[in-house]
Formats: sequence, C-alpha cells, structure tokens
Amino acid sequence: MALLASILVSFLGSSSAPTPLYAVYQQHWGFSPITTTVVFGVYAVAVLSSLLIFGRLSDQVGRRPVLVTALIVQALAMVAFITADSVGALLAGRVLQGLSAGAAVGAIGAGMLDIDARKGGFLNSFAPMMGTASGVLASGLIVQYLPAPTRLVYAVLLGVFVLQALAVLALKETVSRGPGALASMVPEFKLPRSARTPIAVAAPLMFAVWSLSGLYGALGPAITRTLLHSTSVLWGGLPLLVLALSAGLAVVLLRRATTRVMLPISISTLIAGVLITLLSIAWGDGGASSAIGFFVGAAISGVGFGSGFQGGIRLVVPRVESRERAGVLSLLYVVCYVGLGLPAVIAGVLVVYGGGLTRTSEEYGAAVIVLALAALTVLVLSGRRAERRQETSPFQENAVQVSEG
Repeated sequence: MALLASILVSFLGSSSAPTPLYAVYQQHWGFSPITTTVVFGVYAVAVLSSLLIFGRLSDQVGRRPVLVTALIVQALAMVAFITADSVGALLAGRVLQGLSAGAAVGAIGAGMLDIDARKGGFLNSFAPMMGTASGVLASGLIVQYLPAPTRLVYAVLLGVFVLQALAVLALKETVSRGPGALASMVPEFKLPRSARTPIAVAAPLMFAVWSLSGLYGALGPAITRTLLHSTSVLWGGLPLLVLALSAGLAVVLLRRATTRVMLPISISTLIAGVLITLLSIAWGDGGASSAIGFFVGAAISGVGFGSGFQGGIRLVVPRVESRERAGVLSLLYVVCYVGLGLPAVIAGVLVVYGGGLTRTSEEYGAAVIVLALAALTVLVLSGRRAERRQETSPFQENAVQVSEG
C-alpha cells in the first residue's frame, strides 16, 4: 500500500515539478504565454490518450507489468527533461510523462483498493494532492537555491522512479491474468450499470475542481508576478502549492464524512474560494492585500478541490467489481484531465489574443463557478429522483441523504 501510494505521489509530483520552471524556460527560450499553456495542456492530452488506451489493461494483465512499464517510461521522460534544450524537447518530455501517468493511475488506484478498500479509497484522494504539492515545493526550492535548476529536480525524480520500478518487481500481484488484453486497449466508454448514476453526479464536480487546478497551474505564476511584482520561482509555484496542501488537508479532515456532507462542502467552498480569488485579482492594488486575498482564495478553493475529488471517488468506486476498478478509475481521471488541460490551453490563447491576463483569469474563474453550480443542480436532481422512486440501493439511499442534507 505504501509503495503504491508513493508511486502516485511521485507521478503527480513530477507532473507539477515543471510549474516553477516555466518562467526559467520562457526566459531562456523566449516563448509566449500560449506556449506555456500548450506545454501544460499537452501533458493532459497525453494522459487522456493513455487512459483511453491503457486504462483497463491492468485488469487483464495484472497491476505489476503495467506499473513497471509506466515507471520506465516516466524515467525516460526525466531524461528528456534533463537534456532538453528547446520547447520541442520539453513537449516530448511532457508527452512521455502523460503517457506513463495515464497508464499507471488506474492500476495504482485499483491496486490500493485490491489491498484495502477503505485505506485505498482514502489514499486515492490524498496521494495526488500531496504529489502535486511536493513536486511544486521541491522544484521551487531546488530552482531557487541549488545549482543546475533545470536539471537537478529531474535527476532526483529519475532516481526515485528507478528505485520504485525495482520495488514493484517484488510486489505480489493482486489480480489474476485473464484474456482480453488487446480488446481492453480499444477505447470505449462502456460503464458498469451500477456506476452510471454515480458518475453522472460526480463528473461535473470533478471536472470543475480539476479545472481550478489548471487555473492555478497554468496562470498562477503569471498572476503572482503581476500581484507581487516578483520574478521569484518560489512565489510562482506558491498558488498551486497552497491549493494542493489545502486540498490534502481537506481529504484528511473529511475522510470519515459521508458524501451527503462532503459534496455540498466541496461546491460551496469552491465557489467561495474562486470568488475571493477573482475579487483579489480584479480589485487588488497589486500589493500585499491583493496577494493575501489571492492566496486565501486558493486555500478555500483547495478545500473544494480535495473534498470534491474524494467525494467523487467515494461515490463511484464502491459500486463496481474488482475487475472493473481500473477502468472506472481511468474514466474518472479522463474527466479530471479534460478539466485540467482544455480550459488551460484556451486560457493561454485568451491571455495573448483576448482580454489579457486579468480578464482571462476572471472568465476562467466564472466558468469554474458555473461548473460548480451545474454539479449542484445534478446532485439535487438525482436526489429528488431517488426520493420519487423510493428505491433502497446503496447509492440511492445516499442520494436521498444528499437531497435531505
């Protein structure tokens, strides 16, 4: 369990590690904000492609082969970053990262659930937050205070992935191999019947919270530079760090809460945090007060991020069989990474060709609020339908409780 959780942490850490470095790359290679968001978004596209092709593979061939292969590809991505001397090389590294992460996240999550359903559900929500936070923090500190800023962080991660690959070889397999490996690689959106209604409720909220992560990851460094008039890479990575740490804390504090409690908390804090963030950007004076408001908004939004992601997983995963877990988890991550990548790329285009950074941030935040309200609408409607039908399946009982709450 600890090994699988550490792999999830390191994968998400490596995905967020370039965030503080974008300003350094931009200074060295002279590219525009559009390029920054494309580099950010291409990772999400690669993850999506990999999820659709390899997301269910570990249900057929076992968890270990998929994880070892993914760790090897992740190590190759680190080599690409270490030797990168252009935007093209940076994009290649991000593509390799995304392909390996997409293949691994479903297998890791399903493997932890195979071992212990309760602890596995918690770690599936907690580890990504800690990975995102640790990647930003470690990268920012290395870039700011240690030599070889564009290489050292990747060298450290390379060593971590090699050690983890060796450790996975010693793991006991948790599922038996079965036929249909090639067929499982044909992309499809077939869902177990038991998971369809829960996913309809969870998907809008998970899309919204990961869109918020895209806002802080893609535009956070530029917003911070504008508010604080500072080019420090530590300040540039701080918005995403605050968001991730707050999300991780929410996962821990709400781990025993029911979805009836968790989902309304997520939606309300998400909306409140984004509103505070937008007011700080729009009405701030570019000094300490606007920066403080911006980070307070990030912290409150992080509560919505963590509780929404955890609530979505807990709403869906318990309704599927063990051989369906990796596929269903992969589909949830498809929703998450569409929310992470697509709005971020659109935002990059709008920063350059639309209304600039401030207006784009406001429009992005408003879109997140609309998504959160849509999630609330779906949640309420599903509860009312369950009440009318008066059925007693586990999910429908929970939906009634959500409506009553």
